[in-house]
Amino acid sequence: MTEETAAMPASTKLSVRDVVTVKLPAASAYLSVLRTATAGLAARLDFTLDEIEDLRIAVDEACAMLLAQAVPGTDLICEFELNGDAMRISVAVLTVDGREPSRDTFAWTVLSSLAGEVDARVGADDRVTVTLQKRRGGAGAP
Repeated sequence: MTEETAAMPASTKLSVRDVVTVKLPAASAYLSVLRTATAGLAARLDFTLDEIEDLRIAVDEACAMLLAQAVPGTDLICEFELNGDAMRISVAVLTVDGREPSRDTFAWTVLSSLAGEVDARVGADDRVTVTLQKRRGGAGAP
């Protein structure tokens, strides 16, 4: 929480909606940047330390699923949408074959338990997007 948000009335804090987009090379070497961004943005929404760690792991797992099929030399785009007591994270990459991650794997089950709500979709250009949504104190919280 910043000095600005601490000084805001409670009704204003609940209506905060920000979107942050991070674009970086589709390579595992850059995932630490997304984990750090995830933690910082979740802290801004007053998520607990456990919820923040769950989100960091979930983002890492979603990226690992996508990087396995990413077109070499492309970018990974991550969009964080902060809205009151929830964070929606969309991770997208241009893929070789345009396949959604399988929903009946252990990795998908772990992702769902960490993030609360998880979905995936394929765009017309074989861009695959995995979307996570976690609410503070909500589904997916320990």
